[in-house]
Amino acid sequence: MGEISYFRFAAYLRPMEADKQTHQFKPGSTFENAVALYEFDNALRQLLFTAIQRIEVALRSKIIQHFSMRHGAFWFMQMPLHDSEHRFLENLGALDREVTRSKEDFIKEHFRNYDKPEFPPAWKTLELASFGTLSKLYYKFADKKVKKLVAREFNLPQHEVLESWMRSLAALRNHCAHHARLWNRYLNATPQMNAHMRGNWIANRQIDPNKLYAVLCCIVYWLDAMDRGDEFRSGFCQLLADYPSVDTAAMGFPRGWENEPLWQ
Repeated sequence: MGEISYFRFAAYLRPMEADKQTHQFKPGSTFENAVALYEFDNALRQLLFTAIQRIEVALRSKIIQHFSMRHGAFWFMQMPLHDSEHRFLENLGALDREVTRSKEDFIKEHFRNYDKPEFPPAWKTLELASFGTLSKLYYKFADKKVKKLVAREFNLPQHEVLESWMRSLAALRNHCAHHARLWNRYLNATPQMNAHMRGNWIANRQIDPNKLYAVLCCIVYWLDAMDRGDEFRSGFCQLLADYPSVDTAAMGFPRGWENEPLWQ
């Protein structure tokens, strides 16, 4: 464990402390359990990051497809299509920075052939957008009907549900990218859990929306809509089997979660 700093590893020791002031440990606590918890969290981040990347690519594709078919190739440059001028200008500035510094061959080729308009069409420009910018473009788009079309692509009933899930996923992605602790983290961006879902969902919704379990349910449902859910489910369940000492309750898992339709 010499490659890990103390303060990173200490987060996995604290749950075993009986006294947070004196740092006295609970009976039965072992260094090996803390190491196992650290390794579990690391493997969990990798599993989640792969899943989030898969969802992000699909979401990007559907937003580009539906928005462009309804409003043309340069919808992201049209202020009347957005419900906030401030956010519109902020998003356009973020896109401009991404396009300006891009070294992608398809962007270089575009500007060799065209000098107007200022941006390439959406199917090129939005491939460069961060997940955060992509999400903000969706949140503030004024055409709710086309936003609903994107939501339905992922078997979600309304665009408001997709928006809340996107916020949660973007926050979780940032934690993964910065190698932050996940297993018992309190997550500020909460997904909407009480909508009437079109596919297999959870029956027990009396859960903490600020814990990881809630976002994991959203990820599984999202991946199911893409026919990728079984792969993630099996990978996550195998991870739990590999680390039986991990307390799933700290992640917000309720009793009997494995019997939920979503997790079958």
